[in-house]
Formats: sequence, C-alpha cells, structure tokens
Amino acid sequence: MRNVRPNIVQSIRAFRIPDLQAAAEALGSHFLYANLAHAQTKADVFELLSTQFYLPAHFGKNWDALYDCMTEPINKSGPQPGFVVVLDQIPTTPKFDKEVREQLLDVFRDTADFWAERKISFRCFYSFL
Repeated sequence: MRNVRPNIVQSIRAFRIPDLQAAAEALGSHFLYANLAHAQTKADVFELLSTQFYLPAHFGKNWDALYDCMTEPINKSGPQPGFVVVLDQIPTTPKFDKEVREQLLDVFRDTADFWAERKISFRCFYSFL
C-alpha cells in the first residue's frame, strides 16, 4: 500500500483481494468488499452494494444516495481510520454500459475527494467482469 496514493480510485491490476484486505487490517482501515458479478443493471448494482456494504435502510438506490451513505453519516459517527474499498467484477453489460460504469466510479472518486479533505485515506480498487 505504500506505493498507492491515500485517496484514489484505480484498477485492481496486480493487487490481490486478500492482500488488500490484509493491508487494510494492518493499517487499521475499514475494508469494504462488493462482488458485483451477478449484476446486470444499475438497480442490481445498487442492491448488491446496499447488501454487501450494509447501507442503511433509507438508502435511495441512486448515485447521490450512494455518495451520501459513503460520506456524511460515517463522518458524523466519529473519527475514521481510513478505507480500502474493492468493487469486484463491475458488470460490462448493455444495461450497465461504459457511461453507467463511469458514473459509479465517479461516485467513488467524489467519495475519495470527500475523505481527502478530511485527511482520511480512501483507496478504492475495481475490476470489470
């Protein structure tokens, strides 16, 4: 993790998920993992993120709501040690095309910026199906 900027969204590339989890543990960071392999649509992705990230029941299942759930409530709950997030196997289906994939990643880029302003690391790694 030493070679990874503290607030970034990047392809998982050579990283292995168990190594990222171990690095998060060593850093004392939260580790959030979502396997999106079974998603076909934006609604499917929201449902899987809601379940796998334990988002609150009021999660509105849209981009703004996802950003809100990843930022303010957590920030208000007290000091945070940092985050390592894995979005594994983001779908590449016709109903989850490049534009929608970029919207998803933009939410996590904005989330990384939010935490950077608070001097909290937020490293997000993703892969495509």
